[in-house]
Amino acid sequence: MFYYIKGIVTLKENNFLVLDVSGVGYKIYTSYTTLEKAEINKELLCYTYTHIREDMFDIYGFYSREELKTFELLITVSGVGPKAALSILSFMPTDVFAVSVIKNDVKAITQAPGIGKKIAERIILELKDKIANSSNISEEVIKNNELPDSAIKEAVDALMVLGYSNLEAKGAVKNVKDSYKDVEDIIKNALKLLMN
Repeated sequence: MFYYIKGIVTLKENNFLVLDVSGVGYKIYTSYTTLEKAEINKELLCYTYTHIREDMFDIYGFYSREELKTFELLITVSGVGPKAALSILSFMPTDVFAVSVIKNDVKAITQAPGIGKKIAERIILELKDKIANSSNISEEVIKNNELPDSAIKEAVDALMVLGYSNLEAKGAVKNVKDSYKDVEDIIKNALKLLMN
C-alpha cells in the first residue's frame, strides 16, 4: 500500500517506532537495525510493508530497501509471519542472514528468538535458491562473514540480567564485539559503554 513513509521519529520502543507525518503518528514495527538508525526528533524514511488482516492493520518499516526485500522474502515461507521475520532481521543483518541461508546454517537462524529448527530448515529450503540467484553477496563475503555465535547471545543475556533492555544490550554488544573475542571482555566493555 505505502512504498515508504517519511516523518519525524517521536517514539522508539523495543520493536516499533512512531513517525509523525503532518500530525499523524504512524506506529511502524521494525527491526533492531532500523531502530538503531532512528533518532528521536529527527526525520526518518522507512520503506514499508502493510500487513492487513480482518482484525489488524500493521505497518512494518525498514531503513533500507534491502532489509525490506529480505523481510518480504521471509514472509513468503510457509509458517513465517511478519513477527518471526522481524525477529530474524533484528537478530542478524540481511547479509549475515543471506550467508546463513546459503551455507545451510540452521544453528545461526535458530538463535533468533522464536525461531525453531523446523522453521529454520524450511527457510533454508525455500529461500536458498532465491537468495543465491538474486543476492549481491560475493564469495569473499561468504568466506569471511562471521555469523552470530553463542558468545554474542550470552553477552546480551548477561546484560539483560543486569537490568538493561534487549535493545540497549544488543546495541552495546554490537558496538564492542568486533574488538574483543572473549565473552567476558565483550560483557565488561559493553557494560562500560552502557554506564557512560
